[in-house]
Amino acid sequence: MFRSLLAGVFDCRRFLLFLLLTAPFQSTDAARREASGVRTILILGDSLTDGYGVQRSQAYPALISEKMRAAGLRGEVINAGVSGDTTGGGLRRVAKYLDRRIDVFVVELGINDAFRGVPLEQMRSNLQAIIDRVKAKNPKVQVIVAGMQLPLYGADSYVRAFGEMFGELAARNDATLIPYLLAGVGGDPALNLGDRIHPNAAGQRVLAETVWQVLEPILRGATTATSTRVDQVYGPSRAA
Repeated sequence: MFRSLLAGVFDCRRFLLFLLLTAPFQSTDAARREASGVRTILILGDSLTDGYGVQRSQAYPALISEKMRAAGLRGEVINAGVSGDTTGGGLRRVAKYLDRRIDVFVVELGINDAFRGVPLEQMRSNLQAIIDRVKAKNPKVQVIVAGMQLPLYGADSYVRAFGEMFGELAARNDATLIPYLLAGVGGDPALNLGDRIHPNAAGQRVLAETVWQVLEPILRGATTATSTRVDQVYGPSRAA
């Protein structure tokens, strides 16, 4: 009996010694991963991000991955786009992507809300809640807000306020703004599917370049990422 107890004591001591010896190595491994330059980019969006009407490999998140590899930047791009999604839908499903570290978060939502006449305050609240949830899990995350525009039919206050909302959201969260995700694409038949709403493969390449111009400096460790307000309308859009 005494020998059994003695053996148990030595086993406990060996286990404690193992924990003490391995803990520094585990911390070192985590530090190495942090310093390795590997970045995880989460893009939460609707059909523009999902790649409606084209293959997923042709949607701009996949093209961003290709640009990263070509630039020698290590990382993973998570395409969290769902066709037809709204800010409310994004808020409901963002949590499932937050079980891992997110370094850069791109939010591309709101146009489907506008098509349905969702009040702007509700959109703002949903988008802010999405950003808050991502930041709560990833305090050091860098946020990019993808702005959208509606066709300007007269001086409609809802239309104008919708476009301005994204710049205000970016400024409030010290985020980087893409003033208009569909710049150079919206309204161009050559860059959209037959519905003239969703970008085709060529249009998705333009979207990828638009996002990359903002994302690349962040991935390369630019020290500042200045938010930009929407001061002009870049063209009509009805993509969703």
